[in-house]
Amino acid sequence: MNTRKFKPGDWVKIKGNDDIPKMEILKYVSKEDPLTGVVNNDSIVECVYYKNGERFTQTIHQNRLVKMLKTGGIYKA
Repeated sequence: MNTRKFKPGDWVKIKGNDDIPKMEILKYVSKEDPLTGVVNNDSIVECVYYKNGERFTQTIHQNRLVKMLKTGGIYKA
């Protein structure tokens, strides 16, 4: 059984990927494993990030993310 590492509102970034700016966790999403048919509710997160003023969402496995210690607004000052 997987444990949820994040909660909505947490700021994260993808490990080893500096192309995508920091992202905010929106929610966990259900994902069905194509091989087993088992639905997993505890490891895939939907995140939002902004790049050049445009809003993007991405679903990603929580193990690929690292929580950022510094939180704050999504816009650079």
